Amino acid sequence: MQLTTSDYAQFLLNSHINFTGTYFADTVVGLHHDSVYRYLRDTTITPDIVRKRAMKDLVESTNGYVIFDDTVVDKNHSRSIEMVRKQYSGNASRIIRGIGVVTCIYYNPDTDEFYVLDYRIWDPSTDGKTKLDHVADMFNGAVKRRLSFEYVLMDTWYATVDLMKTIDKADKFYYCPVKTNRLVDDSGGTLPYRHVSTLEWSKRDLQHGKLVKVRGFAKDTKHKLFRVTISSDRTDFVITNDVSCDSTDDVRKAHAIRWKIEEFHRELKQLSGIEKCQSRKQRAQRNHIGIAICAWMCLKREARRLDITIYRLKLQPLQQFVAHLWNDPVTVYA
Repeated sequence: MQLTTSDYAQFLLNSHINFTGTYFADTVVGLHHDSVYRYLRDTTITPDIVRKRAMKDLVESTNGYVIFDDTVVDKNHSRSIEMVRKQYSGNASRIIRGIGVVTCIYYNPDTDEFYVLDYRIWDPSTDGKTKLDHVADMFNGAVKRRLSFEYVLMDTWYATVDLMKTIDKADKFYYCPVKTNRLVDDSGGTLPYRHVSTLEWSKRDLQHGKLVKVRGFAKDTKHKLFRVTISSDRTDFVITNDVSCDSTDDVRKAHAIRWKIEEFHRELKQLSGIEKCQSRKQRAQRNHIGIAICAWMCLKREARRLDITIYRLKLQPLQQFVAHLWNDPVTVYA
């Protein structure tokens, strides 16, 4: 049997627990596990394939959001897989061994739907690029393709001067939390730069934000800084180049949209088997990750069409199988 990308993607869609090549071969008549190994070794799946598929599904909005973040494909129990390195995992809340994947999604506020748009594998030993470089590449690509969007959301890690200037140059608005030690000036130049955590906030500032000068930008460049209460034990300082924004509540809502990318990461890991490939070669891992993202896209598209959750869609065949076993059980309790 000559394995194709469609075959492998279909396997990821069908399986629920085991996503290994051996299990794939065991479930398909005429398929040998060596065929799966050779396919992953010799095929080349690139982010461009995901981008092209994404543009077919995407419903754009002039008020669209482009959201960036990264996730770690957990390989904590592996010692011989290429590209694996120690890095912090937000999901595990600790340092683990894994493959870093920088992702980009598109959110349409008119339909309340999100779509995967692009991704990059973080492997500086291969291409010398940082995660910030990958985000800049994906952002510039979205602008070059004339994607319709107005806002950019990203985590604290990506709120660097260079990246913010890149977004500003493209006439897009960004909203991003900054670290508490970020240096800003809210005095109009009469006082030195101070950490955002040491600023004084009037009642009006808390409701409408305050104009600040951020260190590293030109003197005439202004930003709006907001103090956003997320929970009883968490407060974020969110900065934006949209100085016309005048409501902390609006910023809180925009800031919350950033969690759509966490929803994507959770669905991707739970439903596509993206973390389950055991191949040692980086080419095989790259191919598996790319096809897993394509499989998620297929699930999401169908779930959207049927107006059900992606989890319900994935579980339906298993539920039908269990229902069948009630009528014709393989093993009878006696």
